[in-house]
Amino acid sequence: MRFVVAIVALVLAAAAIGLGVAQRTVFAGPASISSSVVTGDAPLTVIDAATLNANAGTQSIEIAATGDIVLAYGRTADVMAWVGDAAYNQIGWDAETQELTTEVVSGSEPAAEVPSLVGSDLWLREFTGTDLLTRKINAPEGISVIIGVDPTPADGTDVTTEAPVEAPEGEEADGSAAAEEPSPPLDLSITWPLDNSAPASGPLIIGGIVLLLGGLGAFLWALVHTRGSRGPRRSTPKLPKRPKPPQLKPEKRRGGKPTPELEPARAGSGRRRAFVAAGAITAGMLLLSGCTVAEQPAPGASETPEFAMSPVAVTPGQFDSILVDVVGAVADADEAADATLAAERLTGPALALRTANYAIRTADATVAPLAAIPSESVEVILPEQTDTWPRRVFAVTRDSGVQAVGIMLTQESPRENYKASYIVTLIASVPDVAPPELGAPALPPTNGFGLLAPDELAAAYGDVLINGDESEFADLFEAEGDSLREQIGAEYKAKQRAELPTSATIDFTNGPGEDPPVAFGTNDSGQIVAVILEDVETVKPVEAGAAINTKGQVKALSGKSQSTRGIVATYGVQLLFYVPPASATDQKIVVLGYAQGLVAAAEVG
Repeated sequence: MRFVVAIVALVLAAAAIGLGVAQRTVFAGPASISSSVVTGDAPLTVIDAATLNANAGTQSIEIAATGDIVLAYGRTADVMAWVGDAAYNQIGWDAETQELTTEVVSGSEPAAEVPSLVGSDLWLREFTGTDLLTRKINAPEGISVIIGVDPTPADGTDVTTEAPVEAPEGEEADGSAAAEEPSPPLDLSITWPLDNSAPASGPLIIGGIVLLLGGLGAFLWALVHTRGSRGPRRSTPKLPKRPKPPQLKPEKRRGGKPTPELEPARAGSGRRRAFVAAGAITAGMLLLSGCTVAEQPAPGASETPEFAMSPVAVTPGQFDSILVDVVGAVADADEAADATLAAERLTGPALALRTANYAIRTADATVAPLAAIPSESVEVILPEQTDTWPRRVFAVTRDSGVQAVGIMLTQESPRENYKASYIVTLIASVPDVAPPELGAPALPPTNGFGLLAPDELAAAYGDVLINGDESEFADLFEAEGDSLREQIGAEYKAKQRAELPTSATIDFTNGPGEDPPVAFGTNDSGQIVAVILEDVETVKPVEAGAAINTKGQVKALSGKSQSTRGIVATYGVQLLFYVPPASATDQKIVVLGYAQGLVAAAEVG
């Protein structure tokens, strides 16, 4: 018997080890699944999320084309919004043939007018390569890939320049033939990894080795036992049989019926009876439980209403990339005093202030440039909840040793990048807002959720700057900590009047700028509102032959050192307010930050 156990163990060991090795070699499947396709001549190629996730695992995309290849990925809605009316190659997946498919989706936008994909703020990541680009991504649901190619001829000429085209007789050459040139096709392949790790191979091999050792041990034990059991053997004498016990015979009872004979219980009969009894009890319980379930069915789960929430305009990762680009572009523009360069990442009041500063610095080199945008740390990111355009995002950034700055950025359309419209230095803490993953909807300028509507803030605060405590709106605004009032408020304006010679007069007016307010909700139902206020000073001579002498930045920007008609100077005041909810009548509107400077100066017309 010991030899049988040993042989069985050795056979099982050989089978387990062999099967484990075979799973890693003979029975091992392919390491990946791959498919290739040649696209059409559309200028863009889109691979949607369904195709990217047709097979499990990281997607390895390889693109071969003539020219500079750009591959980017982003949220599917953003990718399709960027595509717009352009034609594109739609890459799909045929589940039956397990191969990629391609289809040209026509569009009304001419291929020559489709811009480059490089540098769009909509992309989560982008990659570039020349003639060949290979990239591994792990795109989750809702993410699509977009690919574009900027053709590069062998002679290095610029293919975007339209060469003269000879028109047929009677027709004018307009270069439209060059614009209709098809885009170069792509040789595109996608590879997905397959799981051929054979997880059972290791346990089989280890188990086989254990059985092998056990079989060898059993074989040695059998050999030792066989050797020890050799020698003469004596036969064991047979013992006499035990006498049978007397059997009880039934006695006849009165009436002629015998008493039943008591037979000894058979082995296991008690267990069988217990088993039958337990089975009957169990069956009864199951029957009863079945009846209970049938009589009292569990109530169906009520449907929970789903609330569709718009996605956020940007993710934190996107914003970090956007901030780096904005800071870099503005720094380059400041160094070169180039308003055109600044306009790539600035707009509205922020651009107007820097444009005027560049002009002033060009005329007067002693004027200092505006402060750079801090970017060492981002303390607040509040993107707008929206899937349309324009899109907005508010942020607070800081550099070590300087005051924090509040930035309001706007993206007007899918193919435009975010531009900073407000850049203000903070003088108070920003209230708590929603996390960047949730964001907040932008509130309309006319909303009445706060103590004042956003489109009323500039005029009301402007009245406070001119009239001070006598203003009808003075009680709505917090005076403590408002350093802007000290700089350009009622006391400053009174001082300006007092210092002016009697031969001239000065008038102060102000009002909202052309750019509409931008408002976001806070966690306490209040609002963060950015507005622009134009503070205007008009100085005129009051005596015949008298003249106004200009100085400083007004002189540099106006180009006038003296004027007999007068000078009008306009100061742009960017303001960031916290507006408490309308129900909080015990609170006041707080100036969170501001930035102000001369934006225009000219002679009175």
